[in-house]
Amino acid sequence: MPLAAQARYRVTTDGAWFYQEAGGKKLARLARGAVLVGGDDQDGWQGVTLEGWIFATSVGPTPRAGYDLSVTRAPEENLRSAPAGALIGKLPEGFLLNRVAEGTSDRWVHVTRAGWVEKADLEAVAQVASSRSAAPADSDTGQARAAPPPPPKRPATSADTTPLAAGSAPVDPARVESARRTVLYRAPEGQPAGTLAPSAPLRVLGRSGDWTRVELEGWVKSADLEIAPPGVLVGITAAELRTDPQRYAGQVLRWTLQFISTQKADELRPEIPAGATYVLARGPLPERGFVYVVVPEAKRAQLEALAPLTTVQVTARVRTGRTRFLGNPVLDLISLETLP
Repeated sequence: MPLAAQARYRVTTDGAWFYQEAGGKKLARLARGAVLVGGDDQDGWQGVTLEGWIFATSVGPTPRAGYDLSVTRAPEENLRSAPAGALIGKLPEGFLLNRVAEGTSDRWVHVTRAGWVEKADLEAVAQVASSRSAAPADSDTGQARAAPPPPPKRPATSADTTPLAAGSAPVDPARVESARRTVLYRAPEGQPAGTLAPSAPLRVLGRSGDWTRVELEGWVKSADLEIAPPGVLVGITAAELRTDPQRYAGQVLRWTLQFISTQKADELRPEIPAGATYVLARGPLPERGFVYVVVPEAKRAQLEALAPLTTVQVTARVRTGRTRFLGNPVLDLISLETLP
């Protein structure tokens, strides 16, 4: 039976355990809000199937019968609902998986694994039929469900004279509005960026698991805007760099960061020249991830005067959007300004 047709369950406890069998060995921790495909149940246990995406560089072939892959990254790797999507769980090194051929790319692998979860950590997800002509994205994988076949086409005429109801217009499924006062996030599972009032006009740009990326339509006073210098990108998130590092390599951007400390590059950061000075920072704010900013010799004195947790605005060139081992962006510092 296709996964999309089976019962689904949402994890209600952050860090709920995924078991090898009912009451058996604990295998991995699950994220609250992760959606799982249901199977058999047994007393207080629910059989489930994890279905998600993992970095291709974090898995490798395994000789274990019945499985295709095992997690090779230590100590663990994230399983996501779609490439760069919402977190499903953290899989430890050695965790066994099966590959799903559909949708697998060079950078991401679509995988599954059957197991068990305590029923107390789950809630059933209602199956809602969609009345829209376009099929919605699947809540776990971001893949579109099959849409019903279209009605037979009418013979072509010189003009379509089918009348519309008075005052009506064709429906654009990408145009939506907030149903209630809604928190706007910079990235899935990220920090809040603001609050939308009810009925705020939005345009859907994409979907990832339980998240929808939207573009806000509205107006602001021109005096409240700051235009970036020519050739400098603003409004780019670290998540965007990690998702498509080749697209942003060599681009200049402006980020607000929280300075943590200065460090010397070692073998764990092969993207930075050995022994080079770099800034360990958090951001871009309000994101909570880490960023490495390589500091040229001429800028070292300015960095030495900074106190930990100082907020700074940097203009920097993207060296790489995602490091090999830790997945953090690396920038080359061009200029830095301390913010109040």
